[in-house]
Amino acid sequence: MGNRRRSRELAMQALFFMDMNQALSEEMVDLYCSNFPPSKKLLPFFLELVRGVILSRAQIDSIIDQFSSHWKLKRMSCVDRNIIRIAVYEMLFRNDIPSKVSINEAIDVGKKFGTDDSGSFINGILDSIRISMKKEEIDKKEEGSTRFETDQGGSF
Repeated sequence: MGNRRRSRELAMQALFFMDMNQALSEEMVDLYCSNFPPSKKLLPFFLELVRGVILSRAQIDSIIDQFSSHWKLKRMSCVDRNIIRIAVYEMLFRNDIPSKVSINEAIDVGKKFGTDDSGSFINGILDSIRISMKKEEIDKKEEGSTRFETDQGGSF
């Protein structure tokens, strides 16, 4: 398994932890990392994903709501919801990661941690978002607009 896949899995678990505790904050990120410390190889991408989702959550959740017909965010499983959030963050803010890669990674993580239906559910929402982005109905953000360099040790 690649470092980015493992970082995505850990990011989903950290966001799941914070979501279940209804507390998305730097303190909760620190608490998660003190109990489940990511390796030095995984830490930069892991932190970017977690912090990026936290900082952009309102925008990300708004987009997910638009494309998840019949499923409000609160009704989605916590695993699926946070996998989708990570993928949407990547699709919006990581110009170096093709949307199809973000979608495939999300599907695979969903199959591993979610239900039997998670892969197809995640794919349906994310592919609709990808198509809308391709039609420029959703703007892909400029590199660095919410992306930050985690190896510089700055907080969000």
